[in-house]
Amino acid sequence: MQTDIAPAKTAAEQTGFNMPDEQARFNMPDEQARFNMIEQQIRTWEVLDGAVLDLLKQVPREAFVPPQYAGLAFADIEIPIGEGQFMLSPKIEGRILQALEIRKTDKVLEIGTGSGYLTALLAKSAREVVSVELFPALSEAAGKRLAQQHVDNVTLEIGNAAEGWPAQAPYDVIVFTGSLPVSPQSVKQSLAIGGRMFVVTGDAPVMEAMMFRRVSADGFKQDAIFETCLPPLINAPQPDRFQF
Repeated sequence: MQTDIAPAKTAAEQTGFNMPDEQARFNMPDEQARFNMIEQQIRTWEVLDGAVLDLLKQVPREAFVPPQYAGLAFADIEIPIGEGQFMLSPKIEGRILQALEIRKTDKVLEIGTGSGYLTALLAKSAREVVSVELFPALSEAAGKRLAQQHVDNVTLEIGNAAEGWPAQAPYDVIVFTGSLPVSPQSVKQSLAIGGRMFVVTGDAPVMEAMMFRRVSADGFKQDAIFETCLPPLINAPQPDRFQF
């Protein structure tokens, strides 16, 4: 899921698909389309954790996709959700969940609610999710979808969380759903000891998905886990640039 991010290409522009033709192509039973998504997109992107794969089977992605894109619910693209924002592709969602190793006791901060789909996946894995969205209309729509799926351990907030949401810290897990040009050093301070933070950093066309772990009060470990490219988070702090 992706929100709080700068506008990107539409689903048709990203893929070169003709939208009506592609809706017809993906007009198959949801369970078959979901199976194909998991086997052909997610497993092949090295998502092999059985708990994550089961979760992706159980939470209906199609319930979080705008009606006009229902035929693309399981496609390997970013789906527009309004306000110039997009859902993450399924394989990215799978890699995020696998990397974070979320436990039932975890409190999660999600920066960018978007459609609410990744929110639901996080909530099914954790004790509690605080999800912050910049656009009120997206937050309201996500709240309705989450209620329809009986997801009741999510607190939805509206605001700019590009530099964190310390009011409800500490968190065991923090997830950014848009990219940042540099690592968010201040946000790491909201992690509990043992906490994990997922964020994509860098500049297009190649960015790195990073995992930060807080190992002590003053100690952090970081690892690059895969390369990808996501639109930037709106209001993301910018690095100092040399002036010539």
